[in-house]
Amino acid sequence: MKAEKIREFDEKELAVKAKEMEEQLFRLKFQMSMGQMEGLKKYRELKKDRARIATVRSQRRIKAAGEAK
Repeated sequence: MKAEKIREFDEKELAVKAKEMEEQLFRLKFQMSMGQMEGLKKYRELKKDRARIATVRSQRRIKAAGEAK
């Protein structure tokens, strides 16, 4: 998922997406521990998307804190 697309979501949607990604990551990590390596590429992509969402949420918090001052 591109950062531009992530920025289009509101805070509630971002929270839902982040929770869904955490659940998917857990399942993929469990599958990989059982020896199924088909999910490795998906696992890496999900980690990057999770980081992008965290970055956008952080940027919004910083911007809101700056505007509040």
